[in-house]
Amino acid sequence: MTRRRRPRGLASRFFLAQAIVVAASILAAVVVASLAGPPIFHEHLVIAGHSADSPELLHVERAYRDASVITLGVALGTALVCAAAVTWLFTRRLRRPLSALTEAARGVARGRYDSRVPALAAGAEVDAVAASFNAMAERLERTEELRRRMLSDLAHEMRTPISVLTVYCEALQDGVAHWDEATGELVADQLGRLTRLVEDIHDVSRAEEGRIDLDRTELPTGEPARSAAEAQREAYAAKGVRLVLDIDDDAGAVEVDRQRMGQVLGNLLTNALRHTPPGGQVVLGVSRRGPGRVAVRVADTGDGIAAENLSRVFERFWRGDSARDRDSGGSGIGLTIARALVEAHGGTLTVTSPGPGAGAVFTVELPTRQRVRPSPVEAAR
Repeated sequence: MTRRRRPRGLASRFFLAQAIVVAASILAAVVVASLAGPPIFHEHLVIAGHSADSPELLHVERAYRDASVITLGVALGTALVCAAAVTWLFTRRLRRPLSALTEAARGVARGRYDSRVPALAAGAEVDAVAASFNAMAERLERTEELRRRMLSDLAHEMRTPISVLTVYCEALQDGVAHWDEATGELVADQLGRLTRLVEDIHDVSRAEEGRIDLDRTELPTGEPARSAAEAQREAYAAKGVRLVLDIDDDAGAVEVDRQRMGQVLGNLLTNALRHTPPGGQVVLGVSRRGPGRVAVRVADTGDGIAAENLSRVFERFWRGDSARDRDSGGSGIGLTIARALVEAHGGTLTVTSPGPGAGAVFTVELPTRQRVRPSPVEAAR
């Protein structure tokens, strides 16, 4: 069995490269000096009055050749020593940041996603690599945290309906309970809860991966808003929250998937209702937002959002109040689906809030449909 050769280190590679360059330079100098030096030196001696066949001339030329060889040899040795010193200093300065980067990479490979590379000050290129590595590690850390929380929340979401179904199945088998209308409604409700959870996870995955097919239709911007508000009227009235429409009919037209945009606005209105106490108010507004853009705003007077949590609102399964009951707090997927669907339409979904207890504003921005004006000739036809 042949042993695998250990790859050479950075220092040895730099030294080898320096040595090759120095040796090639000295060799070139030796060849040039050997071929061009003696004839030129001989010619100058003859011009100076020495006979071409004199013993003194031969001795001087031999001395010139010996001096050239010795000088070039000493120069080669000195250059190699200087190359080794420069290589050692350079690799020592470069090895420290690379070692820090390597150690951080090993930490991430072992699952320590909080590993970071400190400021290296080793040049723009190395600093750029370190910054990119830190950004990658931070993203991996957030993804791992989200994955753990998602698995925990999924287990919690599924535990309740599965437990209820298990208890009723055992009761039906033991004859303790009997199948009647109430039992059927309860089982259907729990199965519907599981089905909705699975569909939500499937929808958000497809939307974030860009695998949702949109059936776009040109609509006045106010039409999806009015439809979404009408669908939520009963729920708002039951809780005692006022739903106000503020629609600018001149906002323009948008090319959207009617059902998907209704799903977006429905999720936003449901979220606003969930976090607004009885007696509060939710405003659904539509207005222009600059040339070629229209904004749909859902503003509530509810719980509000802390500044440090604004960036996490659209994460999967995130809840502003972790103690909130999941039956009243939702699964934490609706806003994630809403943002992914808006981005699939070429728009953006953002949130602002003055702080806890001061309400929140969710804003959907969409590109308006650009209509081409007919030329006077076409208009005359």
